[in-house]
Amino acid sequence: MKLCASYLCFFTWACKIAIFNNSGYDRFVTERKNVALIIETSNAYARGILHGLRDFIRDERGWSIYLAEHGRHEVDASFPPDWDGDGVIARIETEAIADIVRRMKVPTVDVSAARLMRGIPWVETDDAAITELAVDHLIGCGLRNLAFFGDPAYNWSRWRCHYFRKLAQRMGFAPHIFNLPNRTQSQVNWYKERDRIFSWLKDLPKPIGIFAGYDACAQQLLEICRYHDLSVPDEVAVVGVDNDELLCDLAYPSLTSVIPNTRQTGYIAASLLKRMMAGEAFTEEKISIKPLGIEKRMSTDIVAVEDRHVSAAVAFIRENAHRNIGVEDVLKRIPLSRRVFETSF
Repeated sequence: MKLCASYLCFFTWACKIAIFNNSGYDRFVTERKNVALIIETSNAYARGILHGLRDFIRDERGWSIYLAEHGRHEVDASFPPDWDGDGVIARIETEAIADIVRRMKVPTVDVSAARLMRGIPWVETDDAAITELAVDHLIGCGLRNLAFFGDPAYNWSRWRCHYFRKLAQRMGFAPHIFNLPNRTQSQVNWYKERDRIFSWLKDLPKPIGIFAGYDACAQQLLEICRYHDLSVPDEVAVVGVDNDELLCDLAYPSLTSVIPNTRQTGYIAASLLKRMMAGEAFTEEKISIKPLGIEKRMSTDIVAVEDRHVSAAVAFIRENAHRNIGVEDVLKRIPLSRRVFETSF
């Protein structure tokens, strides 16, 4: 009898624990939020945002995430018409993506500069701060000729070009600007543009520092310099934006780049969405995220000098530093006497 009573007591205790746990589980399920992330996974900037979202979600365990793999400008058509969602964080880069998000009719935070959906908050880079950081870096390298190379298909590139002009006016240097042509397709036809870009490059005063609107643009610019034997960084120094390590290291020479704070962008966007899903109202406003700094690589590792012979000598020394070269080897490339060359150097 005592044994049966003990089992009965244990069974009653276990039932109470189960009822408590089930009620807690039901409450957790009730509070769970279904959140869609319409953000491409194909580039470093977007993946940085996803890292920031992951940081937030680790603390906010009540979120259930939907994320499908897709590229920039691609439409994620996998959402079912009856998707039962509570909120969206999206890179609204095309009208097709904007239409999908509008049909959801849930709180939305935009992490794109395209501004295709009005009336909602958006979290984006501080383009004025990015431009100032890039220009200050080039001037700090000793450069006094500066240029901007951009892609007007993107708002942030147009804004960076605008801030570059303002800085030029304020600092008293002549702004040299090249923008790719406006286009309807998402991809740049680089082979078609190469001759026009080189024509611009060869006519620029040297040495020159070029602020490229983003890393993919800068990488192509460096390849054009390499193809046409323009010495980087001694004739043309280049700084990009996004610090995409793969692109920066694939570039030759490796690309200096501004580091955006993409993790903070993602984290703040998630914090904002949480408040919106709780009922807070937000107007259409931009939250600007300042960059972290610059990752200096070989494309701006320069000793800026006006003398073209000294510049050529520095370029030769840089490229052959791993060999046992001496002054005589340099003089074979430079049409100066040793005395004149040493004085100039």
